[in-house]
Amino acid sequence: MIRNSKKRAAILDAIRSTDCHPSAEWIYQTLKPHHPDLSLGTVYRNLTFFQERGEIKSVGVVNGQERFDGNTLPHSHFVCNECSAVIDLPEITPHLELDQTVSQQYGYSVIRHELIFYGTCKTCLKNQTNIIEEELA
Repeated sequence: MIRNSKKRAAILDAIRSTDCHPSAEWIYQTLKPHHPDLSLGTVYRNLTFFQERGEIKSVGVVNGQERFDGNTLPHSHFVCNECSAVIDLPEITPHLELDQTVSQQYGYSVIRHELIFYGTCKTCLKNQTNIIEEELA
């Protein structure tokens, strides 16, 4: 039997209510003031639990911390190499044809794939431009 607790519900709600793709540490720091007895271990255990149930997914490790997504529908991401932001790209969906191509070409049974772009986000690009303009002035 799966026990539902206020902390478990708060952890899932924290992930689903933000689009920042939080780390375990972010979730812990966000919830700790409202749940003083919350431990980082509890957060990690519940993240594993939610992933196993398909309620959240890992976006991967960014700047040394695993990041999570409450949106489990197929979509792509952009990761900024400067500020470590993880940004949804909902219009760029992974294509089923690629799964089929890999399955046929290599003989694997592909269930899904993920597409992640890496580079510099608009905000960091603007900040870099501002710094260069200030140096030239």
